[in-house]
Amino acid sequence: QVQVVESGGGLVQPGESLRLACAASGRIISIYNMGWYRQAPGNQRELVATISGSGHTNYADSVKGRFSISMDNTKHTVYLQMNSLKPGDTAVYYCNLEAENFGPRGGKVDSITWGQGTQVTVSS
Repeated sequence: QVQVVESGGGLVQPGESLRLACAASGRIISIYNMGWYRQAPGNQRELVATISGSGHTNYADSVKGRFSISMDNTKHTVYLQMNSLKPGDTAVYYCNLEAENFGPRGGKVDSITWGQGTQVTVSS
């Protein structure tokens, strides 16, 4: 019923910038939170940044001051602006959506949806 699609990953050099986007679609009533998580090889998935439907943001300490999350609620889209990228930021970045939406039978349900992930590689 609800899905999210990420875009914007790629290969950049240290110090460069990238902007990720995640668009949600489906029978969404309201968004509780949208956010970005990442997983590097051999590591667990970790929080990068989240934003609530009211605009409250939360960042991992490792990205504070370098990354910025924003949301266009009218388009159900969240963005992650990543500046001053470091090799340690290399990972697959996953979009996460927590929302209230209409379920298969038409009733209101709460759902958590993950995207397929987009690769970000920072290397010289």
